[in-house]
Amino acid sequence: MTFAKIALIGNPNAGKTTLFNLLTGAKQRTGNWPGVTVERKEGDFSLASKSYKIVDLPGVYSIDNKESSMDEKIARDFVLSHPEHLYFNIVDGSTLERGIYLTTQLRELGVNVIVLLNMMDVVRKRSMEIDIDALKQSMGCEVIPISLKETLDFSALFQTIEDFNPTTKLVIDYPNDEIKVAQDAGDEAQVGLLEAESRFNYADKIANQVVQHSVNFKKTLSDKVDKLILGSLTGVPIFLMTMYLLFLVSINFGGALIDFFDIAAGVIFVDGVANVLNAIGIPKLLVVIIADGMGGGIQVVATFIPIIAALYLFLTLLEEVGYMARAAFVMDKFMRRIGLSGKAFIPLIVGFGCNVPGIMAARTLDTHRERVTTVLMSPFMSCGARLAVYALFAAAFFPVGGQNIVFALYVIGVLFAILTGLILKRAFKGDDTSDFLMELPTYQLPSFRNLIINTWNKLKAFVLGAGKIIVLVVMIINVVNSIGVDGSFGNQNSKNSLLSKVAQTITPVFKPMGIEQDNWPATVGIITGILAKEVVVGTLDSLYSSIDTEEGVNESKVSEYSLKDGLIQALTTIPVNLNEALQNLSDPLGLGVLDDTHSQASAARSQEVSTETFGAMVSRFDGKIGAFAYLLFILLYFPCVAAFGAMMREIGKTWALVGALWATGLAYFSATVFYQIGTFAQHPASSLLWIGVSLSILIASIIMLMYTGKKANGNRIPIITESTCRHCK
Repeated sequence: MTFAKIALIGNPNAGKTTLFNLLTGAKQRTGNWPGVTVERKEGDFSLASKSYKIVDLPGVYSIDNKESSMDEKIARDFVLSHPEHLYFNIVDGSTLERGIYLTTQLRELGVNVIVLLNMMDVVRKRSMEIDIDALKQSMGCEVIPISLKETLDFSALFQTIEDFNPTTKLVIDYPNDEIKVAQDAGDEAQVGLLEAESRFNYADKIANQVVQHSVNFKKTLSDKVDKLILGSLTGVPIFLMTMYLLFLVSINFGGALIDFFDIAAGVIFVDGVANVLNAIGIPKLLVVIIADGMGGGIQVVATFIPIIAALYLFLTLLEEVGYMARAAFVMDKFMRRIGLSGKAFIPLIVGFGCNVPGIMAARTLDTHRERVTTVLMSPFMSCGARLAVYALFAAAFFPVGGQNIVFALYVIGVLFAILTGLILKRAFKGDDTSDFLMELPTYQLPSFRNLIINTWNKLKAFVLGAGKIIVLVVMIINVVNSIGVDGSFGNQNSKNSLLSKVAQTITPVFKPMGIEQDNWPATVGIITGILAKEVVVGTLDSLYSSIDTEEGVNESKVSEYSLKDGLIQALTTIPVNLNEALQNLSDPLGLGVLDDTHSQASAARSQEVSTETFGAMVSRFDGKIGAFAYLLFILLYFPCVAAFGAMMREIGKTWALVGALWATGLAYFSATVFYQIGTFAQHPASSLLWIGVSLSILIASIIMLMYTGKKANGNRIPIITESTCRHCK
């Protein structure tokens, strides 16, 4: 029989995604299901000269109509919309009763089902026996025993597809009299419970008939390991050690390759493209747009490739091994206080290294509400890029006790993240949340093929998804930063660039937080900080060190272009950075940069800035109060373009924009209130006025966040129903 598409459906951790990767390999396409940000994966599978389209449905335990989670709604919608497709129902043979509950629902709907009974290797290890023929007869469909950890017989699978014959719907004996009483009483919840109980009883009956257990039950390896990993005294330390390793792999060792990608991408896409375009006589404006703009955007995207790849490689490893569910269990009690499951703790922790992988790690969460909440909390985690800005200001204004200032900023970021979570918890009141009951999958060795395919697909999704908005924003800022007021080009980070003139115009907006007109370079830093927070350091250094000169254009010599020399330079950074990463195993956050803040000369060397920059900063900021107010703003305001692009990719444009506006509103409120309170004695009347204005901004931001959450809470996905289905009725 010929099918246009094959859909994979099954419980979480049953092996559905492993089968999808095995069938499709690298021939996968990722996107989102219509109207939501739940990932949709499709691919192509060829066998015996025939090609099949494969779609990987979200992992679900059931496709009930009432009180469904987002994943269940999507799976149910797809099944009812496409009864003509063939469905591979992947069932964990070691937990047969739970798996075939979903099978009974599919068979009741009458769709084309082939059950792939996975984990047969585990079944054998547990001395279990499953009567496959009896299971086929009971379920009324074909059942194929497989083990995805072993060799899959593709020819047998193909023959089963070819020989497939549709069967009649499965009929379950429901207590119709009791259901009618509940329906007459309007008790829909009781109706659902009665139907679910009947299906569970049916699944239990079949499982007892077809499964034979060994008389001697022994503790499995999972049981023994869980005693340690989930222990009240050992669970949290093991979790923290795992998070340390996650930092080490993604931020330290992944970060060791950033310079290579940065330099190589710059040599190829910026300098190389500019060299070619100039050689063929392309107008300078187009060179700036294509090379500095688009090329610069590609360069920014490239710098995130190693840490995103390293992050997903490690997260996939944890998922494959079976630790992710246990990590969620360990932290669940703590995270429930802000309306999240324990799984959300991992993306937030990752955010301390870099917000981008932290935001993308939120995709592992179970519900849309949790993903939105976690993604909006993540930018408040003080990343390594912000640390460079903190260190610069600590050297200039807080040479003694600078570490306390930095610690305070980290704590403030966490507090505002918690505030965001609490507000969204209230806004999403009544929305779907992850159940407290968690399935702990069996520990198993990971598949190398699966690790690579998953990492590649998620990395590709970031580059092609978030990369688009990154390139666009970087192009706009770089072009405006390059063009001078006189129409010249090459004015990056100079006082004659259009960007500097724009900054001078809008600087009065930041006066309530202590930025005076003569300190307009600080405003430029805020704008360029949208590219990447560490860019603030280079911007301030360039502008402050040349602010008193009369040259309108940077006069630095341009070295002769050499692709070979540039790539060699990029390659030489790898061993140097890896060696540095090995020497800093005890400092995954990079806090060692604060060791140089006691001396401006040492700080200037470590941050590669001019010593004159510190004097210019001290003369233009209003002392320690003005400096800390600026740091508050840098900590909280608009996420960097890469983080914003990742937000759009993970939770959609509306929520990403709301999150960015919420963060910027909090930043303006915090910086202004702190500065006005700190200088209250100098101008009490105006301070009261600006504190009032700031409170109004805060209230407006909270209302915006609450309104968006409640509106999203009301926009439920309509569920497709079928008139012949008793559950839809």
